[in-house]
Amino acid sequence: MEMNWIAIGSLSDIPRRGARCVDTPEGKVAVFRTQDDQVYAIDDHCPHRGGPLSQGIVHGTAVTCPLHNWVISLETGRALGADEGAVRTIPVRVEGELLFIALEALASRAA
Repeated sequence: MEMNWIAIGSLSDIPRRGARCVDTPEGKVAVFRTQDDQVYAIDDHCPHRGGPLSQGIVHGTAVTCPLHNWVISLETGRALGADEGAVRTIPVRVEGELLFIALEALASRAA
């Protein structure tokens, strides 16, 4: 299936070890930039109580939810440690400074 990529801004819009929230027809998506400039996108709600992951602390390739300190993998969307649950991951493409996310991935909700 061909991906329908939409532009969401540039790499410099997101500080290292930071995030920004993007509104989409399928809800809010948190786009993260790691210390070494890797970019990940996941649903912007913690699987625990729906906390805004885009406001969490990024460390390595994980984010800690600001509400109850759940740690979510940016690579898999899964809760780490003893916690259980997952959020949807969304494909990201970086072209130079420009960032794109795949809309098809948004249309197919994670099971």
